[in-house]
Amino acid sequence: MRALISTIVAVSLVGCATRADEIEAAYVSPLQYESFTCKQIGLEIGRVSTRVHEVTGQQEDTADKDAVVMGVGLILFWPALFFLAGGDHEEELARLKGEYDALESAAIQSDCDIADDLEEARRAREEEAAAKLAAATVDGPTYLGAGKSTRP
Repeated sequence: MRALISTIVAVSLVGCATRADEIEAAYVSPLQYESFTCKQIGLEIGRVSTRVHEVTGQQEDTADKDAVVMGVGLILFWPALFFLAGGDHEEELARLKGEYDALESAAIQSDCDIADDLEEARRAREEEAAAKLAAATVDGPTYLGAGKSTRP
């Protein structure tokens, strides 16, 4: 029985979709865009950005559904864990994020007007991510031993 439960838990952990904000960009060389004009780079950034938003939504939906199936599977009905697989867009999202980064680099290297806007948007995203991380980091009481803690 323990082996069955261990197998189910292992399968379920592997099958969960990753949250979109946890997916790192895959490397895409900016050299493929070096012959693009600034206008072409801007148009391509718009296309890639639109697709990133679409796939991000799909990935978040998949991750949410997997979390629900995981909860139901672990608590009520373990065969539901076999429905975790499928619908994951992790590879596509990583590639798209990489394309966006490559286009951003190409815009900066080509000294396009859009480069300043892209750098500002990147800084805003990084500040937002740092703020989320700071908000998620909550210092709890520190255990000092023998029933003592930093909490009054």
